[in-house]
Amino acid sequence: MLSLQKGDKAPVFSAKDEQGNVIDLKDYQGKKLILFFYPKASTPGCTAEACNLRDFNKELQEKGFSLLGVSADSPKRQQNFKSKNNLPFPLIPDIDKEIINAYGVWGPKKFMGKEYEGIHRTTFVIDEEGKIETIISKVKTKGHAEQILELYSN
Repeated sequence: MLSLQKGDKAPVFSAKDEQGNVIDLKDYQGKKLILFFYPKASTPGCTAEACNLRDFNKELQEKGFSLLGVSADSPKRQQNFKSKNNLPFPLIPDIDKEIINAYGVWGPKKFMGKEYEGIHRTTFVIDEEGKIETIISKVKTKGHAEQILELYSN
């Protein structure tokens, strides 16, 4: 599970987004990146989180943030999720879990007494030099953008 810490170099990745465009961590050099991992597209919690980030996208961009979402869903599911919810940021379908494992967000979970393996909802803010500036592991799905903006309000 999560072994990355504030100040660590963010694991480098290159992957295709839901449209097939190649997204590389180095594309965000010189910018702050909100890299958010979510368990499953189109589920209530993930929809609430993504729509909250969408609704505050302008404010986040004004603070210098770019957004990028990652889950293990298929490109088709990611595409449907993005278009159904008008999401203005790319989503990476990390089916082979390379990025998910590199960031340490895959692991045992419990739901209604059952244990299973899955993605732990986690957000990393990566600074302009590619270092992890903030890790949010207790994500407020309905207020995630506000949670981030509060951390960067000064």
